[in-house]
Amino acid sequence: MLNDTLAGGTPPAIDTGSLIKDTTTASFRQDVLAESMHRPVLVDFWAPWCGPCKQLTPVLEKVVKEAAGAVALVKMNIDEHPSIAGQLGIQSIPAVIVFQKGQPVDGFMGAVPESQIKELIGRVAGPVQDPIEAALADATALIEEGDLAGASEIYAAILEQQPDNVPALAGLAKMQLDAGEVENAKRVLAMVPEAKANDPALAGIRAALELAEQAASLGDLAGLQRAVEADPDAHQARFDLALALAAHGERGQAVDHLIELRRRDKDWNDDGARKQLLQFFEAWGVMDPDTIRGRRKLSALLFS
Repeated sequence: MLNDTLAGGTPPAIDTGSLIKDTTTASFRQDVLAESMHRPVLVDFWAPWCGPCKQLTPVLEKVVKEAAGAVALVKMNIDEHPSIAGQLGIQSIPAVIVFQKGQPVDGFMGAVPESQIKELIGRVAGPVQDPIEAALADATALIEEGDLAGASEIYAAILEQQPDNVPALAGLAKMQLDAGEVENAKRVLAMVPEAKANDPALAGIRAALELAEQAASLGDLAGLQRAVEADPDAHQARFDLALALAAHGERGQAVDHLIELRRRDKDWNDDGARKQLLQFFEAWGVMDPDTIRGRRKLSALLFS
């Protein structure tokens, strides 16, 4: 499974040729006005002799590519095609005018910084999202929908571009772990560079991996249940049962057994029940529903 995942291809590239183009007076209506009915179009008015234009245009192209189709960029050389700039009252360049639904709606003059261009696009088309961040969000959504193969392909594509991307490595490792492939999960985590080994994004998967290894060394689940039923004060058996239940996806029951163990003997194993609950919560994630319910139960016990 791991080898297949890492062999996955990159997602289809956006056709930047259709998003970034030069226009003329004759093609302005089609390239700008018609296109602006579908998405905002930034028109970059420039000239070959304009130094600030040469600084601004590459930044515009970069931001438009990152916007991944949310906007288009059309460039117009005013030396060759001056009439449109004249009609719009443009007195100096560089000048960028945004057209939307066939009308000029926003813009700026001068070689502004990248952040200001992103703010402009945010006003007319919504915030510009980094393509890697967007891909990570897509992978998370696919996992929630049960499309693990699709999520794996996205993670693999991200890692082809950024081999040290920690969220992608963590997501791929978690998928391996959820599939019961503990060794493959370890192999993915081994790809994390030493400089990023303590990244907070890895805390949850490392905790989950530790839990999986602990659960693998436990006894039979049914046997542990019988031991606790026979002796409710068999604390080690109850503790092991909680780990085993968590490993089998019975998180609610796992929490309940550790809460009961802590209620019976808060000092057992150096407050081991509470510490194990905290490890569960770290492995499951702060916003996981089982974490939220478990924290409420633990708080009720601690402050009752």
